[in-house]
Amino acid sequence: MNRFKLSLLALIASLSVSTMGASIDHIQNYSAEYGANPAQQGAINVGSTVYFNPAGLMRLENGTYFVGGVQYAFGDQNMQQDGRDFSTNLSSPIPNFALYKKTDDGAYFWTVGGVGGGATLEYKDSIPLSVAGIDFNQFLSNTNVEGSNMYAQTTLGKAYNLTDKWSASVALRGVYGKRTLKAKSTLNNHLLIMKPGDASIDSERTAAGIGAQFGLNYAPNDRLNVGFRYDTKVKLNFKTESDISDSTKIKPDGFGLSDALLGLYPVYKDGQKIRRDLPALAALGASYKVTDQWTTFIGGNYYFNESATMDRIGKTSTDYDNGWEISVGSEYWFTNQFAWLVGFNYADTGAPDKSFAATEYALDSTMVGTGVKYRPNETMEWTVAFNHYFYDTRTVENIKYEKEISSIGINFVKKF
Repeated sequence: MNRFKLSLLALIASLSVSTMGASIDHIQNYSAEYGANPAQQGAINVGSTVYFNPAGLMRLENGTYFVGGVQYAFGDQNMQQDGRDFSTNLSSPIPNFALYKKTDDGAYFWTVGGVGGGATLEYKDSIPLSVAGIDFNQFLSNTNVEGSNMYAQTTLGKAYNLTDKWSASVALRGVYGKRTLKAKSTLNNHLLIMKPGDASIDSERTAAGIGAQFGLNYAPNDRLNVGFRYDTKVKLNFKTESDISDSTKIKPDGFGLSDALLGLYPVYKDGQKIRRDLPALAALGASYKVTDQWTTFIGGNYYFNESATMDRIGKTSTDYDNGWEISVGSEYWFTNQFAWLVGFNYADTGAPDKSFAATEYALDSTMVGTGVKYRPNETMEWTVAFNHYFYDTRTVENIKYEKEISSIGINFVKKF
């Protein structure tokens, strides 16, 4: 009985939530322009500098700017175990908005959008449930698992000149996180301490926190620009509210299928208060104008996962490695109105094997993107972008994990 209980718990121990992006929880899809050229850390432009290099706002023309856009991510995630596929489709919009005003004395900026997480994933035909050669799916039917993981942010700050070549920025950032788990299944047979019946979980974890953002920008001449940004760790104390229904328990306080669904991952039990921080990150990049029409970009991000408190298994943190990514990009203006963008990104997430779960697994990736910019006049700009992520395949405890994700995006800028 104890062996069965532990095995069944281990089966669904890591029912979690989905994540998109290069880091564990972070995403960098702050604007559609990132989709075409992810090396935005040292860029000076009207559509993305406010997100990626706010200290660089002091290199723009005076004026008030509104930025708005949306990206749409789509693809699929797939797991394979013992010759059986478990797949789900991914579909998610990622909006972004910004408002900033630049004068000779400084620039005030405000941004709203996603900062972490990803789309809702739903496995309509169960998840891998084979342990010690036993496929427990044979005892279950109507098994459905759905998870989501979304973080919204708002940042308010100011940029100002230090010298004629150096500028800086400082800001406060508020983050709201919401992580959900919905799972239900039917037990078809008597299994020792359980009887046939149905069990379901509808659980929600929410948290809010505040962090800071600091930036520096160095423009030694009209050709070269170097940008740096540091986002502090945001402490997030998640509180869980959960509704559980279970008719498989022989006794009201006995062991049931819902206990197996929660497994060794108690963060989704009602009333739990467990911390899961949004890790700090450092971003550094440069842009260089090769000619008046052609600008090249390089940049990188470093994610301080090791210093963040991250829940995973039980009430202890999984030991993540720090993550990193590097990007290169290019922008070429054929005319005063049309430009072509292209970019490349490689990301190492720092995720260990024991962090992998049915609805959340952070795979290393290579991203390629392209897009166009259109300026109908001096006060308006449009960007349309497309990118595709090529994810590494990884096998953990006889489960093969795969992903394939693309996104399209559009961004609009109006100067007043």
